[in-house]
Amino acid sequence: MLDLEVVPERSLGNEQWEFALGMPLAQAISILQKHCRIIKNVQVLYSEQTPLSHDLILNLTQDGIKLLFDATNQRLKVIEVYDLSKVKLKYCGVHFNSQAIAPTIEQIDQSFGATHPGVYNAAEQLFHLNFRGLSFSFQLDSWNEAPKYEIPHGAMVKRMHIYTGNNLQETRAPVMPLACFLGNIFAECVDVLRDRAGPLGLKLRLLTAGCGPGVMADSKVRSLERNIYFGDSCQDVLGALGSPHKVFYKSEDKMKIHSPSPHKQVPSKCNDYFFNYFTLGVDILFDSTSHLVKKFVLHTNFPGHYNFNIYHRCDFKIPLVIKKEGADSQMEDCILTTYSKWDQIQELLGHPMEKPVVLHRSSSANNTNPFGSTFCFGLQRMIFEVMQNNHIASVTLYGAPRTASQARPESSSSSH
Repeated sequence: MLDLEVVPERSLGNEQWEFALGMPLAQAISILQKHCRIIKNVQVLYSEQTPLSHDLILNLTQDGIKLLFDATNQRLKVIEVYDLSKVKLKYCGVHFNSQAIAPTIEQIDQSFGATHPGVYNAAEQLFHLNFRGLSFSFQLDSWNEAPKYEIPHGAMVKRMHIYTGNNLQETRAPVMPLACFLGNIFAECVDVLRDRAGPLGLKLRLLTAGCGPGVMADSKVRSLERNIYFGDSCQDVLGALGSPHKVFYKSEDKMKIHSPSPHKQVPSKCNDYFFNYFTLGVDILFDSTSHLVKKFVLHTNFPGHYNFNIYHRCDFKIPLVIKKEGADSQMEDCILTTYSKWDQIQELLGHPMEKPVVLHRSSSANNTNPFGSTFCFGLQRMIFEVMQNNHIASVTLYGAPRTASQARPESSSSSH
């Protein structure tokens, strides 16, 4: 049985690990994977058709704990203990719930010192006792005529919630706590820079936990902005973003068959390679011979996608240029985001030019992908991978075709 320390408005955990409010989903899953011998049964609950309308939930069924993540920013919003018989709980090192100690109203009073009376909810037949960042729900016997102002003696805690602020119904996931940075860099938002023809590069607003000289206590979150363009060198990218989490060499190019003359393409001796930045939700592809950026991939990390939980969600904005038919045939801009749905985009565009390429993913030849295929639509030097619920899974950005004589001028690389 787990033995956990409750910290109101902050966390639930022990000396080995801690679920902290504001923690990214990927870190919580990483804790669960690391301790899978102790925390055994975990369900991932989400809405398949409307993933942004409901919290994403990790349900630790064996331990009676639910972790509720904000569907948009994918950070931990509420920690709920819904079965107190499956877990031991303590506050300031002293147990208020264990096999020997029942979580009665008297026990909660003694451990937390209630400062105001509980609030009765007739629909749920529960009394709620609220503290800042912490609330207890007490079960009443339904046969008992419920007193409306006072929690009856001996009433037992049915559920406990840890959250930010004073109101569980209105709480939001806080910003990511310093303890969650772990030396990584995160993207607050990513803007796609473009001209009329197509994308030129990315403008990233980055968050990092900068430390004072040798003193961890001095560390605070720093925000910085970096621009990366097609044609930037490997060194440019390393200088702007630091080392990638992984370098991946392409073994084959499945899209080659869709190029005008695939049989004429000479197989290259070395392969193009990706820099994978998992905490940014971005991949950057370099050309194997010139070592210059030729492609960006932005990941939305929607549940129900084959790559779910490999990348953090990239919160991007992409300006689309829409030609309006008519006498003056003017251009109109609209912004596509991580949360846009493809059917809305198609309406604005007046439907795509060609049929999509269907993408089947599987981890090996005889494996099937339980999440089904996705559809790839090309538009303005971008490929949009669309899931069956109309949400965008990833966006691949291509640079303008350049000849060898069009090498990027040196002066411009030093200017950003």
